[in-house]
Amino acid sequence: MVTEFNKEDKLLTFKLTEEVDQHTVEKIRRKMDNEIERYIPRKVIFDFSNISFMDSAGIGMVLGRYKMAKMLDGDLEIINTNKSVKKIFDMSGVSRIINIIEEGKNEGVI
Repeated sequence: MVTEFNKEDKLLTFKLTEEVDQHTVEKIRRKMDNEIERYIPRKVIFDFSNISFMDSAGIGMVLGRYKMAKMLDGDLEIINTNKSVKKIFDMSGVSRIINIIEEGKNEGVI
């Protein structure tokens, strides 16, 4: 996972680089929590451009970070999901809670 923090905009971006499943989610969660607590960003962005698979553990991880960002008066956004990951977010109801920006529509976000 690659992390970038834009100090001026208080924007924290996580570019996920490994599949988000029950085997990796705990390690990802710990790193994200540390970075969110460290920077207290106004907006957290999850970049899923390198992710082709995510299971229910990933949904829980995303929702937990969403709640954490909200508790710190921030917001969370998801970008660059492929069709299968987007379908998981749609079926689980996550896309009704968290803004998901589709590929090609996120230019200028980062």
